[in-house]
Amino acid sequence: MTKYDVKNYLEKIYNVPVGVVRTRIQFGSNKKRNHLNQRVKQPDYKVAYIQLAQGESFTFPDLFPDKETKPAEGSVEEMQEKFMEDEKQRQRLDPRRGGVSEWFGL
Repeated sequence: MTKYDVKNYLEKIYNVPVGVVRTRIQFGSNKKRNHLNQRVKQPDYKVAYIQLAQGESFTFPDLFPDKETKPAEGSVEEMQEKFMEDEKQRQRLDPRRGGVSEWFGL
């Protein structure tokens, strides 16, 4: 993107009055080597520095607002009681197992 593209983008999409736009090319890192011991260059990228118009300020929008947590249905004691009832019901289904859990799969 050119300086003019960046300026128009911010003014049209975000309604931010832009004063000055400066851009530069950041050269990619040249330090990595691959399995053949050859240098691997990271790609270059453009960096834009934006200066707002006189007297303007910008606040970043809250991209990840806190979600309201719903209270769990019932208390811990109720959940434990329900679990124990379910376990007893499972053991009652086959009286020949003699208290052996279903995990063993006899």
